[in-house]
Amino acid sequence: MVDRGELAAFLRDRRGRIGPGDAGLPDTGRRRTPGLRRQEVAQLAGMSVEYYVRLEQARGPNPSRQVLSALSRALMLTADERAYLFHLAGAAPPATRGPDREVPRAVRHLLGGLATTPAYVLDAKYDVLAWNRMATHFIGDMARLPEGRRNLIEWMFSQPEDDPHWDDPNHTCFVGHTVADLRAAYARYPGDPGIARLVTTLLGTSPRFTRMWESREVRERRGFSKRVDHPLAGILEFECQVLHVPDTDQRVMMYCPEPGSATERSMARLAAGSPEPAPDGVSPSSTPFGPAPCGPDGPVEAPPPAVEYEVHPVRRP
Repeated sequence: MVDRGELAAFLRDRRGRIGPGDAGLPDTGRRRTPGLRRQEVAQLAGMSVEYYVRLEQARGPNPSRQVLSALSRALMLTADERAYLFHLAGAAPPATRGPDREVPRAVRHLLGGLATTPAYVLDAKYDVLAWNRMATHFIGDMARLPEGRRNLIEWMFSQPEDDPHWDDPNHTCFVGHTVADLRAAYARYPGDPGIARLVTTLLGTSPRFTRMWESREVRERRGFSKRVDHPLAGILEFECQVLHVPDTDQRVMMYCPEPGSATERSMARLAAGSPEPAPDGVSPSSTPFGPAPCGPDGPVEAPPPAVEYEVHPVRRP
């Protein structure tokens, strides 16, 4: 049986807790009341405004499971909140699965078609599931690593405490947002052994991760800017876009240069195989994420000093 009154109250309460920036919407200035507007929730959930208003007024029809799932995503509900929403609507909550590791065929075709754009696919715990040739210049050729060692967060916190990247506040901010995104996944997949194992390992080996984890920040990954001093191509600047793959909780990370920029020209030269790669033999610490950039014959050695880079969230107008 649907508890219409509590369902309406719960929707209103959760709507009031989310700002437009949290949901990836433009901030249009000061609002009379906190949270999203009803039309914004309806837009995010893919339903009519009239239908959603009726739900909040406790006079709507019995919402379907599809509608409840859409509202759960729009209101960024945790696994427990989503189960509660389903119970209020008289429906059995969906079973909680672990992160999906099967990359859809269409996404693999997308990666292969991005001839000059580095792109790779992450699951909810930041395992690299698929990548294109251009991505190997930035995260290395993950095919050279066993599947259990393709985790970007584990790589981040494997760097020593005196690594110069930790002195860069933009880098620290980026890593903090990554940990906050992992905490969001930790809530979405309660009891998932892979995520639990990753968190437990890092809590036991990295004091820096422990401090960030205990701050209890929760933030899903969104677009950000990146500046890389690449050992082959020099200074590169990207706006990194995050594309969410429906029904998988996977993200496609794409490094997008400004059209007509020096970075775009450098990426075209890299895609064409010029400049020639440097000799083999390099430490993974020479690149922002994962092993060193790879040329056709293997890892590329970065010239000293270590590559410097910075990353920071994109500031939306």
